[in-house]
Amino acid sequence: MKISRQSKIIELINKYDIETQEELAERLMQDGYNVTQATVSRDIRELKLTKVAVDGGRQKYIVLQKTEPGMSEKYTRVLRDAFISMDMAQNILVIKTVSGMAMAVAAALDALQMNSIVGCIAGDDTIMCAIRTTEDTISVMEKLSKIINSTE
Repeated sequence: MKISRQSKIIELINKYDIETQEELAERLMQDGYNVTQATVSRDIRELKLTKVAVDGGRQKYIVLQKTEPGMSEKYTRVLRDAFISMDMAQNILVIKTVSGMAMAVAAALDALQMNSIVGCIAGDDTIMCAIRTTEDTISVMEKLSKIINSTE
């Protein structure tokens, strides 16, 4: 439930300019998540969300991007828990996830900071990654398999 809720938080802050914890809690409840202020506050801290200024003197939550390459334990866990399968069509990698988790897995892929991944588009349970070459696609699939199947 926590991973699903935190994925929904990332989805919501990417979709809407959310200024307050109360607004975030309200949107979560509209989507069927029964949350308290303390839960939302804890999720914000765990997800390392921060506020940035937007036009009109307002602020909104964003995901604080890590400056160092690699993946946090949280992203690794999301990738392992939500991943179902992957397949390639030349330089396009298609990843299937648990329903509702594609955006979170796409965020995990972004955190990998692989230069060969040009970009990802996430739906509800499917991600399409544009990769520079067919050879790079095979390499990315191998790296993802190692992450997903590692026992660390």
